Amino acid sequence: MQQLETLINDARSLAAATPMALSANEAEVGRQMQICNACRYCEGFCAVFPAMTRRLEFGKADIHFLANLCHNCGACLHACQYAPPHEFAVNVPQAMAKVRMQTYGDYAWPPALGALYKRAGLTLALATAGGLALFLVLTLMVTGSLFHAPLAGNFYAIFPHNTLAQMFGAVFGFAVLALALGVRRFWREVTPAQFLKAASGESVAEATGNVLRLKYLDGGHGDGCNDADDRFTLWRRRFHHFTFYGFMLCFAATSVATLYHYLFGWEAPYALTSLPVLLGTAGGIGLLIGPAGLLWLNLRRNPVHGDAEQKPMDRGFIVLLLLTSLTGLALLAWRDTGAMALLLALHLGVVMALFLTLPYGKFAHGIFRSAALLKWAIEKRQPSNLKLAED
Repeated sequence: MQQLETLINDARSLAAATPMALSANEAEVGRQMQICNACRYCEGFCAVFPAMTRRLEFGKADIHFLANLCHNCGACLHACQYAPPHEFAVNVPQAMAKVRMQTYGDYAWPPALGALYKRAGLTLALATAGGLALFLVLTLMVTGSLFHAPLAGNFYAIFPHNTLAQMFGAVFGFAVLALALGVRRFWREVTPAQFLKAASGESVAEATGNVLRLKYLDGGHGDGCNDADDRFTLWRRRFHHFTFYGFMLCFAATSVATLYHYLFGWEAPYALTSLPVLLGTAGGIGLLIGPAGLLWLNLRRNPVHGDAEQKPMDRGFIVLLLLTSLTGLALLAWRDTGAMALLLALHLGVVMALFLTLPYGKFAHGIFRSAALLKWAIEKRQPSNLKLAED
């Protein structure tokens, strides 16, 4: 106990001595990591704690790295003897969540959009989707008609192929550029220059496997997260899997359709049994189940498990995914009717809003977390600096 009290006083002194170096949320993570480093009861729970033991002090880069390595599963909170109402008030998932949200804005490009989305994620998501859909609807009303004779699912009779390719090419290119610049800044801050040279096929494969399996949403023991109470559940992991693989299947459907069009000269519409439609349908179902489940968990989750200020950002992304799936499946179901133009305008507006906001919301956390997992996979294979210092 005396050792823990000494570490807490040291951490407070360090934070007070460097007020400009760390934000209040970052200093709180540093304080809690000092306590956890002395206790180490949770060392086997996830990657955060073995990574923590390689450090005696926690600067900004270390805190950002550990915050994005944390999966907010809640296992350490429910196992911690120093959790509130104990005077040490250790709540690692909540402290990490606050810093993680801060990093989305710190590394966002352009920064102003990141700050705006952080403050009003749900409002911005819905306003962007509604505004873009309304613009497309008004365009159709001016140039043609919202309701028409059935066109056998031919979307290009509503919006020419080149127009769609230019619109979505620009939006997709912006999203990729913004995400790439953001994760590049993150990686450069948290990773020593020599790390990339030390990367091996084994470390890359491990990080990739951890990302695809969502390994650290198993609570460190395989039984899952603590979403609302002390009971373990795997539902959060399962809903994440539905969401991730649903998104990837929809992306695959678009990619295959692009190859069909440009490589083979096969133009849409495609039959219901064609590969793009089958992939898109499976992905759309996944994007219904996954986001709906995540929204349900988000609404009922114990507030001590995360950062309440992050909920608008979380829900903005989840709602856009749900709307993307709902409008896409509705468009597929009624593409041979006179309502196709209206449904197409609504779907395109939502999809464009989703891609425009990808770099600033919860999608970005998947990219940052993947980078953190790669760093940890490389770092754990290197000699510990603490052992080198002892030698």
